[in-house]
Amino acid sequence: MSRGMPSMIALLGLLAAAGYQNRDKIAEVLGGLKQEPGGEPGTANAPRAQGGALGNLGGLIGGAGIGSVLSGGLRDLVEHFRQNGQGEAAESWVRPGPNQALGPDQLEQAIGPDVLSTLAQKTGLSREELLSRLTRELPTAVDKFTPEGRLPTEDEAARLV
Repeated sequence: MSRGMPSMIALLGLLAAAGYQNRDKIAEVLGGLKQEPGGEPGTANAPRAQGGALGNLGGLIGGAGIGSVLSGGLRDLVEHFRQNGQGEAAESWVRPGPNQALGPDQLEQAIGPDVLSTLAQKTGLSREELLSRLTRELPTAVDKFTPEGRLPTEDEAARLV
């Protein structure tokens, strides 16, 4: 996996587990994993009791801040989709206008088997459930996280959640 992939996997996992409509939970998990001055990365304000799918994603994020994970994850996601034949769909989610839908098979091709396996392991969701949730949530989430019709900077991304 490339260096930027953990952000993409974390973003996809959070969307699959919590969904865009529960973005406050995503913000809580991402915000809780930021490093406080003098603290250990990934431990400051971390939701200690956070179990299940969301809690298992913390190791992918490390000490990164919410803006970094979101902007990096979106950038990596669009690039990964381009490389795997679904760039037009991902670009439609970023641009203003209608979002191109992807079926579960197309989404699986775009995400790739390694990423999907990692997501299944980290979230505890089956491949089928992951694909179902991401097929439903991903276009809307990317659209909402790119309100200017472009990928956000880290600062812009932090304000979006």
